[in-house]
Amino acid sequence: MKNPSKAERKTVEPAIVVGIPVYDDVDMLDVVGPYEMFSWAGLSVHLVAQKPGRIRCRGGLAIEAPIAFKNAGQFDVLWVPGGNPPALVKLMGDPKRVYLDFLIRQSEHARYVASVCEGALLLAAAGLLDGYYATTHWYFTECLTTRFPKVKVADGHPRFCLDRNRLTGGGISSGLDEALELIQLLLGTQKAQEVQRTTQYYPRPPVTSEIPPTPACPLPPVKIPAAR
Repeated sequence: MKNPSKAERKTVEPAIVVGIPVYDDVDMLDVVGPYEMFSWAGLSVHLVAQKPGRIRCRGGLAIEAPIAFKNAGQFDVLWVPGGNPPALVKLMGDPKRVYLDFLIRQSEHARYVASVCEGALLLAAAGLLDGYYATTHWYFTECLTTRFPKVKVADGHPRFCLDRNRLTGGGISSGLDEALELIQLLLGTQKAQEVQRTTQYYPRPPVTSEIPPTPACPLPPVKIPAAR
């Protein structure tokens, strides 16, 4: 068998990997909405969990996370979803710091560290938003300001906030806008526009409302174990 000529040889670029660490009672749209956007962009999306297998989303929908934290490779993008408050408290207060330490390990070499909704609280608990501007779901903004004073909260409840390589999103549906922004950052405006057209993401909601004043942090006090 002859060797292929130089013209015949093609360089295959490795896929950009977006890793989404999921957990029981995760917000489903924080995961599946961006997953859809990323897939149409040609990104490789890995769902990972402390214990691989069936993950129950908030509301009951089940998704499959085939990869365990311990077997996950390095992500190019770490994408942290929000979830039900008791689930967040459990992850932040885990004495073994399994979830938080996984975030720290992945963040060290990721091109972008991102979160949607209350996922910002998980990044903040891991110390990964210290000194950065960030946003989260409006109902949990006070959790950032009171529990994590080193985090700079973006004014005005933006759909997403980019500060260097930290990309944080507002409440649940904001992950769709944020996903397009990430695609644009990674692959350019043209690719992001292609995904927008393919998914027909031109939102025109049939109702309008205003975000109310932010309440006090609804999470119970949680002691975050010190990093070992």
